[in-house]
Formats: sequence, C-alpha cells, structure tokens
Amino acid sequence: MDEKKFLEEQNNYTAREIKVLKGLEGVRMRPAMYIGDTAKQGLHHLVYEIIDNAIDEALAGFCNEIRVKIRKDGMITVRDNGRGIPIDLHPEEGVPAVEIVFTHLHAGGKFGSKAYQISGGLHGVGASVVNALSEYFEAKIYRDGKIYSIAFSRGKKVKNLEVVGETEEHGTEVTFKPDIEIFKNITFDFELLSERLKELAYLVRGINISILDERTGKSQTYQFDGGLKEFLKELDEGQYVLNDRPFYQFRKYDSERVEIEVAIEYNKGYEETLISFVNTINTTEHGTHVAGLRSGLTRAINDYARKNNFLKENQAFSGEDLREGLTAIIHVKLPDPQFEGQTKTKLGNTYITGLVASSLYEEFTRYLEENPKDAKIIIEKCLQTQRAREAARKAKELERKKTSWDSNGLAGKLADCTTKDRSRAELFIVEGESAGGSAKQGRNREYQAILPLRGKTLNIEKASAEKVLENEQMRILIQAIGSGIKEACVPENSRYSKIVIMTDADVDGSHIRTLLLTFFYRYMQPLIEAGNIFVAQPPLYKVKGKKEEKYIYSDEELQEFLSKHGAENVTIQRYKGLGEMNPEQLWETTMDPSRRLLKRVTLEDAAQASKLINILMGPKVEPRKKYIMEHASLVTNLDI
Repeated sequence: MDEKKFLEEQNNYTAREIKVLKGLEGVRMRPAMYIGDTAKQGLHHLVYEIIDNAIDEALAGFCNEIRVKIRKDGMITVRDNGRGIPIDLHPEEGVPAVEIVFTHLHAGGKFGSKAYQISGGLHGVGASVVNALSEYFEAKIYRDGKIYSIAFSRGKKVKNLEVVGETEEHGTEVTFKPDIEIFKNITFDFELLSERLKELAYLVRGINISILDERTGKSQTYQFDGGLKEFLKELDEGQYVLNDRPFYQFRKYDSERVEIEVAIEYNKGYEETLISFVNTINTTEHGTHVAGLRSGLTRAINDYARKNNFLKENQAFSGEDLREGLTAIIHVKLPDPQFEGQTKTKLGNTYITGLVASSLYEEFTRYLEENPKDAKIIIEKCLQTQRAREAARKAKELERKKTSWDSNGLAGKLADCTTKDRSRAELFIVEGESAGGSAKQGRNREYQAILPLRGKTLNIEKASAEKVLENEQMRILIQAIGSGIKEACVPENSRYSKIVIMTDADVDGSHIRTLLLTFFYRYMQPLIEAGNIFVAQPPLYKVKGKKEEKYIYSDEELQEFLSKHGAENVTIQRYKGLGEMNPEQLWETTMDPSRRLLKRVTLEDAAQASKLINILMGPKVEPRKKYIMEHASLVTNLDI
C-alpha cells in the first residue's frame, strides 16, 4: 500500500471505530474461562492474543511485519507495522480509544463494520484479558509522527497516555509480564512460540514474522510466499508423497466476503492429517468448514471414479475410504465466524459447509481431470483402503461370532481391577513380563489394572489399519481400554479414567513409550485431548546416605543429594529396568497415588505433533536422520 493511501486509511481508523461492550470484572477471578488454563497453555495464549491482533492488521492489508521478542527480564514484546491503535478520545467514553481497548471486555475495532472485514479476535476480549492478567503491561503506539505510551498493572492504569517521542514509523508495540499471582510458571517457551509464528506465516502469505529470544540468542524469521503449499510440504516431510502435483485451491466469494484456501495431497502412509483454520485460528475440533471439505472431496472422487470405470455405477467410496494417507489443510476467512467458546476450537457457521463443499467439488474434479496420472494413484489408494477396511470388518464379525469378550485374548493377559467406577479405575501398560509380575503383586487390585506388553509394540505409522487390528498386542490394548478407535473413540466409554504408560528408564523403554504414544495419537486422540493418557516416572536411583535413604528421579536431584551427603559416604543403586524392583518398591515409587510422579500427555499443536510423528516414525530415513542430528545436543542422559 502506498504511503498516501495508508495515511488516508489511518485517518479513517479513529476512536469512532472502537465499539464498547462494558465489563472487565471476573477475569482475574476466573482466568481459565478466557485463556483455557493458568498453566503453560494459558501463559502462551496471552502471547497469541496479542499476536492475533497484529495478524488482524495484516489480514486487513495494513501490516506486513511482526516482531516478537522474549526479553531477559521475563517480559515479552510484540510489535507490528500496522496503523497503530487509535489514540484520540472516544466520543462516548471520553478517554483515549487505546485505553478502552486494554481495559474493557468486548471493546475493539472488530465490532465495527469498517475497521476489520476479517479477524481472528472477534470476541474483542483478548487485549484486555492479557492486560488484566499481567503484572505490568505497556502499549506504545506509533502514528501521526509521534510515539504514544500508556501503562497498566493487573488491568488498572498506572500511566496516562503521553507522547514519549517522535517517529516516522507506524504500528503498535505491546510489552507485558504475566502475573505470577495468576500463573504457576511465567517462563516463555521459545520453540512453542516459534512454531505458532511459523504456522501464521504459512497462513498469511508474504508476511514477515520474526522471533528473538534474548535469554539464549536464538532467533527465527519466517516468510512463505507459497502459503499452504509450503505448509503441506512440511507436514509430509517424513512421508513418500503419491501425487506429483498437490491440489491447491483459492476461492473468493465477494458477496459473502468469504475466502476459501485448501491444499491436499496423498502419501504412502496410513494416517490422515487434516489441519483446519478460520481467520488464522487453528480450529482443533474442526467444524462446518471441514464438513464441507469432506463432503466435496468424497463426491468429487466418487463421481470421477465412476465416470472412469474405477467403480461401478452402484458403488461408492465412504468418507473413511478417502482418509488413509490424506494430508489436507483448509483455511477459511469470513467476517462473522461463530466459534464454540473464547478458545475458538470449532466453527459453527452452517452456510460455510455448502460454500466449501461446492467449491471443492468443482476444483477437485477439475484437478482429477487435468492430472489423470495423479487421479489414478489417488483412487487406487482409496480402493486399497476400502478393501482393507472391508476385510477388517469381516474378520471382526467372524471373531465376534466365534468367541466371547473374555476368551478372545484378554483372559490371562489383563489383570483387571474390581471397581466398576471408571473415574477411579487406572490401567497400567507395563513393559515386560517381569515388571508386569511385580506390578500385579504390588498394585491396589481394587482400582488398578495391569496389562503387560511382550517386547516392542507395532509401529502403527508404518502399518495399515488392517495390520493394526490383526496385531495381537494392539487388539488386546484396544479391547482392554474399550473406548473405540479413530472416529468411534469416545473417552467416556473408556473403562479407565487414567491410562498410564509404565516403561523402563532406558533407550528401549523410551522407544516403547514413543510407539505407544504414536498409537494413542493416531488411534485414540480423543483420550489425549480428554487428559486420560499419562506417563509414569519410575526412579532412576536408590541412594543411601548415613542418615537418609531416598529414591531419586533425575540426575539433577542425584547431584543435590551427593553434595549434601558427600559422594564418598553414599551408596547408589541404578535402576535400569522396572523388573529390578520388587512389588513393594514398585508400589511405593511408581504406583502409589500419594507418592508417585505421573506426567499427563497433552496435545498443544496438532500440526506439529503430526509432523514430528511423520518424521520420527514414518518410512523416510533422511528427515529422521536430519532431525536427530539437529537436536542431538538436547540429549543430556543416554543409556546405551
């Protein structure tokens, strides 16, 4: 945008564009209502809210640079080169508009019809919530040749808006320090923020986004002119892609002010990766835009397959047949998104389903007709999936008719608990028969069930659904949990509220744990999202000093013990396997709820998780080798 037009638009963006829906009380009392939680996810959600405001300026066409800085003093700064928040007096409130933006819930330019056509922060609560939950919060506004500054603490103004300098630049700079009274830990994670910024750079083509960590000197800069096509390439980095030319669609509906962007390709793998966004917000629970994508894709492939004699007229692929090996990204921009809750995880606008379905059907049909070689490969993949699914269904029916639930493999393998109350029931998945025996003897039989594993489990990332269901260990695990798999997985149907992976503290144990986590992510992801999956933390050492005997869970803790008691007076026993502990020791260190350490498995970024699983567990060796070499320095304790 040229300078003259920019200044014209900046002059139009005044206090009159800031609409007010009053009320800030309750944010500090119930912060989780606004940011999800007060742990790591909620802490970083504060940063995302400020970044999203800068992205909204980019979507409106007024910003092409965003700079994020993690400072040594624990604060974080986000700066954009947009128009700058209005600083003139609000006609109704009589105070500077910037003050209203940061002190009123539901106040912002996103409620007006002119300032923002498309926005991710439509609730208008982000900036004020971040302010309310910050020990210190300062905003600097660069506009009209001046630098303005205003500051707050815990939502209350501590410094009036004032001119602090002159400038030829334009934009908004926000610096804040999260309130230690609210958050358990206020240390920002560079990698987590960096991944979100990279994601945004994919979604807003051409924008330049950088992050600097002053604590370590680390920095990253992202700019992707290829948009979703480049995003698709990264997601499938660990897979062999089937179609030579990925599908890409961009469709704009001026009358509805809607933009639809989709990228699709198929790989040789067996899992579906579908990432969805609305106005740059990651809709982890999908919604109406994804329903439209699935509908349009299924119809296009079915019509093409019948027209070209891959299917008979009375035959059809189901949606499930099309998902194996599918990698798809959809990004929809619209002026009136209806989200479920402030965390915006599911889109509800019904009219979007029809728009996406019709446009995708039209564009994907054209793609198949123009790329017959790729079309044949995709349809053969779907036919293979359909045959495998049908074979698995028939095998399951035969097995159901032939055997009862208890006699088809669980009896003698699962040592179940006696309680029928799933809120109390726990399942320990234990590595090895020896550790399984100790766990069975040491457990509380009332609410703790034990399922021993025999060796390494199947790497489901390299196996079809048919092979997974044929595998005895996988089948027993699925039956024992009882929640169902894939789309049929319902956490409330699980027989246990806690499913605990308990493996040795060595390389083999880590590998088995990774294999199991891959299985849960691909086949029972709702259990992870519901917080039902845990990893047990067995002790690494048992140490004895002159006056103290203690179990040690980390090398740092061991060094503290040695420095306290003197290395020459301490006896150290290193545990490399759970089987080395007798039942009493296993109970008191790893299974007793009053003393054990459990780590809950969470899903913070579905796209990043899918990408890493593809790299680490997928068929390609080179990306895995590259990743290991780049991250080898992070390994501090390796048992070989």
